[in-house]
Amino acid sequence: MMSRASAQPQTELNLKALRQASYLNNYSYAEKFAKVDFKQLKEDLRVCLTTSQDWWPADYGHYGPLMCRLAWHLSGTYRIFDGRGGSNSGNIRMAPHGGWPDNGNLDKARRLLWPVKQKYGQSVSWGDLMILAGNVGMEDMGFKTFGFGAGRIDCWQTEDDAWWGEAGNYGGKLDADPEALEKPLGAPNMELIYVNPEGPSGKPELEGAIKHIRSSFARMAMNDEETVALIGGGHAFGKAHGAAPGGGNVGPDPRGASVEEQGFGWANKHGTGKGADTITSGLEGAWTTNPIKWDNEYFQNMLKYEWELYKGPGGANQWRPKNYAETKTPVAHGEGHTHIMMFTTDLALVTDPEYKRISKNFAEDLDALTASFGRAWYKLCHKDMGPPARLLGPEVAPPQLWQDPVTAPAADKVITADQVTALKASISASGVRIRNLVRTAWASAATYRKTDHRGGANGARIRLAPQKDWAVNDPPALAPVLTAYEKIQAEFNGANSQQVSMADLIVLGGCVGVEIAAKNAGFTISVPFTPGRGDATEEQTNPSSFAVLEPESDAFRNYKANPWQMVDRAHMLGLTAPEMTVLVGGLRVLNVNSTNDLLGVLTERVDTLSNDFFVFLTDMQHEWVKTDDPMVFQSRDRASGKEEMGATRSQVAPLKASLADLTFGSNFELRAIVEHYGCDDAKEEFVNDFAKAFSKVMHNDMF
Repeated sequence: MMSRASAQPQTELNLKALRQASYLNNYSYAEKFAKVDFKQLKEDLRVCLTTSQDWWPADYGHYGPLMCRLAWHLSGTYRIFDGRGGSNSGNIRMAPHGGWPDNGNLDKARRLLWPVKQKYGQSVSWGDLMILAGNVGMEDMGFKTFGFGAGRIDCWQTEDDAWWGEAGNYGGKLDADPEALEKPLGAPNMELIYVNPEGPSGKPELEGAIKHIRSSFARMAMNDEETVALIGGGHAFGKAHGAAPGGGNVGPDPRGASVEEQGFGWANKHGTGKGADTITSGLEGAWTTNPIKWDNEYFQNMLKYEWELYKGPGGANQWRPKNYAETKTPVAHGEGHTHIMMFTTDLALVTDPEYKRISKNFAEDLDALTASFGRAWYKLCHKDMGPPARLLGPEVAPPQLWQDPVTAPAADKVITADQVTALKASISASGVRIRNLVRTAWASAATYRKTDHRGGANGARIRLAPQKDWAVNDPPALAPVLTAYEKIQAEFNGANSQQVSMADLIVLGGCVGVEIAAKNAGFTISVPFTPGRGDATEEQTNPSSFAVLEPESDAFRNYKANPWQMVDRAHMLGLTAPEMTVLVGGLRVLNVNSTNDLLGVLTERVDTLSNDFFVFLTDMQHEWVKTDDPMVFQSRDRASGKEEMGATRSQVAPLKASLADLTFGSNFELRAIVEHYGCDDAKEEFVNDFAKAFSKVMHNDMF
């Protein structure tokens, strides 16, 4: 999260996010996965999950609940505001996720899966394997899953970002109002996936727990019904582990464990340290009388009994029926029975009126719970996977609204190369300015974020609410461009069996604008373009869900140009530092700003794809001075001290630049790139590199 670094000097701008490692992702995972015998893979997992190992014995003889928790905690870091987290990269294998207290002993779950992973190797990623293991485990315990889509590509290093809000940094406000937590963070509790099961800050306060649950689940795009279904469905299985107080009994997490532990953490010194002596959360007990069977007893129990607060053997605040001795659930290891229990966060579901209404329905109707939990679980595990077209395998569910579906054109309806040429001629003759051709395409495509594969040009949602009304898209200027494209589309589609989508036209228009601007600079280029995008309908678009894609800052269009958010946006677009630099330089000289203030337009040749932006930044005849706006600087002639003016064919204005613009001249790494493109012999290289980077952004969402 870039905002926390806002006090850094420009020379210390962290560009690490623009050089993420890929390592072993140099093969087609889809091709390898397609060759897997999926039925045999599931059978191998089923055998694995029902064969207890002495080194980590299975509760109730079944690892299904453990794998359900693994899949949940892998997926549950997803946050809607920036798309980070989730199961897509399998990042629970890495620090810090693998060492969070909330993920205690999940290192054992992954080691239990190693024989299956070893057998299938590169053909089944860790991300896919862990989610599928959760599904297979629940299916073997009687639950009918809604579906499974593969396609997760494993990361090889953890994304450098903040994952939680520490209550101390908010003056204690988070306990009372979790909404005080800044965006895009997903959870207020340090190293917990959602909320403290004992209640806010470990206090058994039901009202506080309700607020935290609703806030945390909303931050991962879950509504009330999905929230209740997920909590109750998950707690239909397994138990919590707090055999004894954990203080001196549980060793360091994997990040601090000794080398001889070989990646294991939480070496429990209580008794055998495993089985009946396991310490994980510090809470102890099961929610139902049969923890390896799918049913709705969890909800029935909450509504049936009157509950009392007590301290479990791990010293944690938890709840039991007042007549708890009359309830029986088997111990997880050995013979005998104990009583059922609940967390504070469980009882929140029968305290809040809306949660209670939903819980009552689930208690009375197992089919309703099965349907709701199935869909919510599928969403939990696939929310960060992007459009359904990206999913692999025979169990992919029908497209869901939260997947931002787009109806793709049939293969025989996609426009041909000759038709692309004809359409480019129509766009060139439309009268739309180069600036507006390029910035409309950018506005459409640059919403993409690789964290969860949302946004992008496919679907042409820039013509729908809420995107068409975003201030950064300059609605008064956007509307005439879309109208011009609609006219071209109608004329073309009326005369051809192939049909051009608005999405393809918008991107193609951007390519045309870049090509004309390059020609004005003396270079003939063809910007790579691949057709095949579809147009989303209003019914396929959830406005409130898309609202989170609205950029607070877009330095590429000099809109509230925060340098740290510029780097974050470049990361979302999958750009390297040179690609980010060449794009900003080119977009500036084409005046692709979201407003008409000429901010950073360091050229007298607007509409020409020149390297003037870099030349100006490196020219010692100019100096920069602060203005009343800390994000804006004025150019001044170094010799005379006079303020300089900038001009286009239609206006004259003081020559100013944003904080993001000047960062390219002050940051050591970025200045090196600026100096490269600012040389006299780099003009053609700049044009070609800009075209490649521009095309990359335009095609990010083409799977």
